[in-house]
Amino acid sequence: MDLLKIETVMKSFGGLTALRNVDLSVSRGQIKSIIGPNGAGKTTLFNVISGFYRPDQGAIHFCGQNITGQSLENISRLGLARTFQVVKPFLSMSVLENVMIGSLSRTSKMLVAKVKAMEVLKNIGIAEKAKLLAKNLTLEDRKRLELARAMATGPKLILLDEVMAGLNPTETDEFIELIRKIRSEGVTVLLIEHVMQAVLSLSDEVVVLNYGEKIYEGDTQGVIRDRAVIEAYLGEEYFLT
Repeated sequence: MDLLKIETVMKSFGGLTALRNVDLSVSRGQIKSIIGPNGAGKTTLFNVISGFYRPDQGAIHFCGQNITGQSLENISRLGLARTFQVVKPFLSMSVLENVMIGSLSRTSKMLVAKVKAMEVLKNIGIAEKAKLLAKNLTLEDRKRLELARAMATGPKLILLDEVMAGLNPTETDEFIELIRKIRSEGVTVLLIEHVMQAVLSLSDEVVVLNYGEKIYEGDTQGVIRDRAVIEAYLGEEYFLT
């Protein structure tokens, strides 16, 4: 069953078409990746799905509802959360307080929000840093905090925008396991990623965008053999005969 369905979505900025007739679907329980060169429209698509931008054309359905043009708050309440490419925690607030902001979207009771935030921090692996100010975190821990803030909203679907960018190989492996853990707990995952190790390891399916158009949607073995994908993005080193 499709948890998310995007139909012929278009988005332009002035004379630039960022998305052109994009269709894709995400099934409940999937990990699905979106890849493509810089400027392909990947983050714009996330912004349209999550309600930051209204599409010029097309429709977005989530949990069986048409969410096209709905407010960020309404979309979040339905169970859709996202992270951002550039992490921007509230630097002067503690790690726990940052995550409580997410949990307060589900309750008005501070104690309940605090308990939920601590549960999420334990799950994400930074509970021991709950009292630290966000400004004192490493890049890896800021990315974990970004993920924790989104998870604290109680999502059914989480959009992850390059959560592994800038991490070393060991940290990347840890994030791959963390994303698998999130999926095992019932959260569907749609991620944008340039780290192909992560994409090939994690994904049930892959979507490739190029110049705002979808040029591939399918499994990981197909994507590394697709000539259009190789020419647009991967390069010859991924071509398997």
